[in-house]
Amino acid sequence: MMTTVNDLLSDLVAETAVLDDFLADLAVDDWETQTPAAGWAVRDQVGHLAFFDEAAVLAATDPDRFRADAARLIALGPGFPDIVAERFRTTPVTELSAWYRAARLELITTFVSLDGKARMPWYGPDMSITTCLTARLMETWAHAQDVLDTFGVERTPTIRLRHVAHLGVQTRGFSFQLRGRTVPLEPVHVVLTAPDGDVWQWGEPSAANRVEGDALDFCLVVTQRRHLDDTQLVAHGPVATEWLTIAQAFAGAPGPGRAPLTRSRRVS
Repeated sequence: MMTTVNDLLSDLVAETAVLDDFLADLAVDDWETQTPAAGWAVRDQVGHLAFFDEAAVLAATDPDRFRADAARLIALGPGFPDIVAERFRTTPVTELSAWYRAARLELITTFVSLDGKARMPWYGPDMSITTCLTARLMETWAHAQDVLDTFGVERTPTIRLRHVAHLGVQTRGFSFQLRGRTVPLEPVHVVLTAPDGDVWQWGEPSAANRVEGDALDFCLVVTQRRHLDDTQLVAHGPVATEWLTIAQAFAGAPGPGRAPLTRSRRVS
């Protein structure tokens, strides 16, 4: 999947607008409402995006300082995102909202002039500028999903999901490594139906292990916003089946995922 920095920034701006528009209509008290992410209110979702937007800018512009800051955070243990969230629990909503918007604007204006192939550090392996932007888009979409789910609001899926799906496919090996499991050598063919009816594919079509289904379902699973049992994804083969139970497109400690709302599952 070939994507330019400008393409990613354009789609990131669009995803940001979806969340911004929704947040603008919330009352101050709504920001204290608990989201489906255990222990996290709406304010924590927004503060998380702001904090790691600023971290991304620092990593891209002053990597040595970022590495020092990241080492201090990582030393707090795998739950450091929760510790970060706790730091800003008393920040007034107006300040928190302004911080998030300013951090996102700085991210966009900084990355627009960067080489997409350039490398930058992160809280795990180094990554490219392009991958970082893809991850920021994924994070925006996923945390917006938590906020929207909190109030029972559904949004119309867009083809911007391809970025999230691509990251989900690319992090298959990472999902196994994160849990101390051997990364399977067998290829997996992923076939997803896009929101516009197009078909997105990754991997070798002749692979015995396959994942098939709706792109939205796949994105919800790899970002751990839905349990696999609550989707219509179909896994063929043991590697594909195991992957979908541990899929994680975001960095950090192994995520706990979400409890299933239903009990049926389709596998073959």
